[in-house]
Amino acid sequence: MINLDGKTAVIFGLANKRSIAWGIAQKLHEGGAKLAICYQNERMKSEAAGLIEALPGADGFQCDVSSDAEIATLFEQLKEKYGKLDVVVHAVAFAPPEDLHGDFLNTSREGFRIAHDVSVYSLIAVSRAAAPLMPEGGSVITLTYFGAEKVVPHYNVMGVAKASLEATVRYLANSLGPQKIRVNAISAGPIKTLAARGVGALGEMLKVHSDKSPLRRNVDQLEVGGAAAFLASDLSGAITGETIYVDCGYNIMGF
Repeated sequence: MINLDGKTAVIFGLANKRSIAWGIAQKLHEGGAKLAICYQNERMKSEAAGLIEALPGADGFQCDVSSDAEIATLFEQLKEKYGKLDVVVHAVAFAPPEDLHGDFLNTSREGFRIAHDVSVYSLIAVSRAAAPLMPEGGSVITLTYFGAEKVVPHYNVMGVAKASLEATVRYLANSLGPQKIRVNAISAGPIKTLAARGVGALGEMLKVHSDKSPLRRNVDQLEVGGAAAFLASDLSGAITGETIYVDCGYNIMGF
């Protein structure tokens, strides 16, 4: 087990028990980290609250990462309660459903803007807010997908947003490196999350990954959580600006 005793982590993106954020929260808690777990709004609060209560010592906070005001309020609350942070987990992505179906050529201007604002700019915003609370350094972790590199049918504008996210990881790693803050992405294979259900042909995507990956199966949330625990720990102290694949090896295959 990776030892995260003495570390405090804030996790963005918990929606329900299928969320990758939930798998990450479980693994960080198992390692001994103190957790601040964020849900988007009041509607998400009821289901998130039950999960948070299942992790003794974890606290829940509301924050819509598309709002600078809510981010500022949240980090004031985190500063008051914890004093400092060691880990930020950004498990947030969204694009309007209508822009995840049909031809990519028909992506709307507003859909493109929303996908990049929520899925990419929010990483910059929360990293900027977290940095003053990481005086001794820390780890920022985000989630991406293979659709950032290769065309995945129906992934559409989200693939472009994930490509932007991976570039953002590299630029943030350079910006925050002098402060000993590492920034990395986990590229997870497809998982039946609330967000993934918005992507057309998810069932087909899962089957192809399972059939073609070297391990002949799909990944689950806890396996992604294990990788996040490693990146949150001192064991990954010299790793930054990277995309770590947790996809049963699917990304290495040519066909």
